[in-house]
Amino acid sequence: MLFDKVKAFVVQLDGANAGAEPVFSGGQAVAGRVLLELAGPARVGALKLRARGRAHVHWTESRSAGSSTAYTQSYSERVEVVSHRATLLAPDIGGIATLPPGRHEFPFSFQLPPTLVTSFEGKHGSVRYCIKATLHRPWVPARRARKVFTVIEPVDINTPALLAPQAGAREKIARSWYSNRGLVSLSAKIDRKGYTPGEVIPVFAEIDNGSTRPVLPRAAVVQTQTFMARGARKQKRAVVASLSGEPVGPGRRALWQGRALRIPPVGPSILHCRVLHVDYTLKVCVDIPGSSKLLLELPLVIGTIPLHPFGSRSSSVGSHASFLLDWGLGVLPERPEAPPEYSDVVADEEVAAVEQSPFRLLQDPDVGAESPFFAYIQEFRYRPPPLYSEEDPNPPSEAMRPRCMTC
Repeated sequence: MLFDKVKAFVVQLDGANAGAEPVFSGGQAVAGRVLLELAGPARVGALKLRARGRAHVHWTESRSAGSSTAYTQSYSERVEVVSHRATLLAPDIGGIATLPPGRHEFPFSFQLPPTLVTSFEGKHGSVRYCIKATLHRPWVPARRARKVFTVIEPVDINTPALLAPQAGAREKIARSWYSNRGLVSLSAKIDRKGYTPGEVIPVFAEIDNGSTRPVLPRAAVVQTQTFMARGARKQKRAVVASLSGEPVGPGRRALWQGRALRIPPVGPSILHCRVLHVDYTLKVCVDIPGSSKLLLELPLVIGTIPLHPFGSRSSSVGSHASFLLDWGLGVLPERPEAPPEYSDVVADEEVAAVEQSPFRLLQDPDVGAESPFFAYIQEFRYRPPPLYSEEDPNPPSEAMRPRCMTC
């Protein structure tokens, strides 16, 4: 039978290593080949290729229309983000071609749209990308091969909006059995809005417990998946990282001076899809016995491009300095100090040693030429002399002042 003559029919992508598939982003070219291996001569009608990217959401809700009537409402929506079709083999004579036995390769290539949505798998929705090849043959069912590929849309956190500090404050009167037990206040701040997986969020917080019972502060990074269809919304929340502080006794105050909260390997934020969003928030809360908890939420964006060590130094360092000053963790001098002498900054022996051996400092085997430490040395090793005022504060005496040749 002709069906038995097809030994293998697969789709392969260029750049795929053993056990690792390539990852694409918007605007890139996707290239590969369709492999067809035949055990004997085979008649083929056509070989067609289709690439598709689709965002799809679906969920159901049970509703009651009365005391005894209930029905299920279904919500579904889909958006096509990639659609590409191509014919890799189209016989001219009679619409049928006879391929000899052996291995046949049919290359293909296409361009992805400039803006895409990151691949995603959720309980009520998904964003999937795949390539499907279909082999049409006379008198037998079509043979199909499918290849799934991943898209990660870049999210750069080196932008002013994502480098800006985030802060907030809340307070609550602790009540129990209609009696006031005091005021509990919470304020929290983080140095920026954008982070990448693996980074540590230093959480600064102040908890003031004016109640008569001890309270417990906690913090967590929460992922919120929002699915949208036909004007309705469905949300699913999950805690991806958390930390718990020490109890704060009655009438006492506690400070978090950069409590570390590490971000685990999670997917990036999805903010620009019409049917689903993936958002992150930092939730700082205080558990109050006998009352509802005091909750403060700070927005987060999980990106794919990490913080640049030097490119955004001016904006990030400036905001970080004001950030520390706002929380009393740094003090600026009241009056500017006079600039130091150049000899105090760079000694003569130090300059001579550097001229003889520019890499004398790199004796540590763990520090390489490509490390951020070496980039720091290259940038700040040879510092320019400090700026001085135009008028000399200590002018030379008249006797020592050099005369011009015409006097």
